[in-house]
Amino acid sequence: MIRLNVQEAKTHLSRYLNRVAEGETVILCRRNVPIAEIRALPQRRRSPRPVGMAKGQIHIPPEFFDPLPDDET
Repeated sequence: MIRLNVQEAKTHLSRYLNRVAEGETVILCRRNVPIAEIRALPQRRRSPRPVGMAKGQIHIPPEFFDPLPDDET
């Protein structure tokens, strides 16, 4: 984790963004007091999410499909 004062971050932002892209976290400080955190966003999926990966792991009981009682509708 890297701690920087705002002035240092403004001066060398591109250098620190490269390190953030590699997985490091930057804590921005104002007069050595932490005020913000910069970290990489999760990468977006390049392929569609596969369907049916939880097949057989979830059980829905038949009574789930029963109509609700009149006092709960």
